[in-house]
Amino acid sequence: MERLGLSDDELCDVLAADALELLANDLHHRPELGILLELTQEAAEQVGDGVLRRWLRRRGPAGVPIEHLRARDFAAFEDDLALLAERGFVLR
Repeated sequence: MERLGLSDDELCDVLAADALELLANDLHHRPELGILLELTQEAAEQVGDGVLRRWLRRRGPAGVPIEHLRARDFAAFEDDLALLAERGFVLR
């Protein structure tokens, strides 16, 4: 949540969890959480959390990364991250 600057609602969408699970920090059974943390670890180390948060909401060549996450299209989000690693954070 902190790394990507996600709201409670966005995190619930991404993890397919309800607000009570989130509030109770009862997400250990959600494999998406570990996958998301692992996918974003390298990007966070390369560009920093602040840039990663801004990048998440900017339109790239394949769309807006937050939209891929909210749709639970983790393959598209992984492609977005690969493009970030390849091109860097580009503003137009």
